Amino acid sequence: MELSSQIEDYLKSIYQLQTQHPQVSTTALAERLGISAPTASGMMRKLAELGLVEHQPYKGVHLTAEGEKLALGVLRAHRLSETYLVRVLGFSWDEAHVEAERLEHALSPKLVDRLEEALDYPQTDPHGHPIPTRDGQVPCCEGVPLSRLEPGDGGVILQIWDDSPELLRYLGELGLYPQAQIAVLEMAPFRGPIRVQVGEAVRILGREVAEHVIVQVGLEVE
Repeated sequence: MELSSQIEDYLKSIYQLQTQHPQVSTTALAERLGISAPTASGMMRKLAELGLVEHQPYKGVHLTAEGEKLALGVLRAHRLSETYLVRVLGFSWDEAHVEAERLEHALSPKLVDRLEEALDYPQTDPHGHPIPTRDGQVPCCEGVPLSRLEPGDGGVILQIWDDSPELLRYLGELGLYPQAQIAVLEMAPFRGPIRVQVGEAVRILGREVAEHVIVQVGLEVE
């Protein structure tokens, strides 16, 4: 099935939201894509007609097997593109995300496979997100948001659960990259800021930002 880049964006976004909630609401999808709820609702109906999602009134949608297969193909192209742009071409991770948004719709499956081979089959992209395999398998990575840890807890950053270039740039300036060692020093009450140690530096993070930093507790950098 040949799809427009717009439909591919919807499928990719629904898949990413599904990793947190089995049913994706119109509101959540609209917020992620920066569009109105009626626009998102109209596309959901179209995707249902194409057999790419199943819709349950008042509950939302989830991808069908075919919809998930197509979404994973787009994610695979995106994450391998990001990896190539950062590793080989020297892009920053926020710049790479913007460029990969364009490339994911243009690369053929054959070229995506060649990218993977040239990169020696990476498991994750620069943000720590797992890269789907050619047969649609997604490597599992278990972690918890930094905001849920307690003072004294620590581990290694697994991934950044957000694609916002502004947030990626901010976290990069603080040294919060995947594989960085992090420890919680202090958490202010009433959802106040969190003081953390990242390597040798001490940083202050808001709770909302900390929710996007996924940590494998107890793991140490080799």
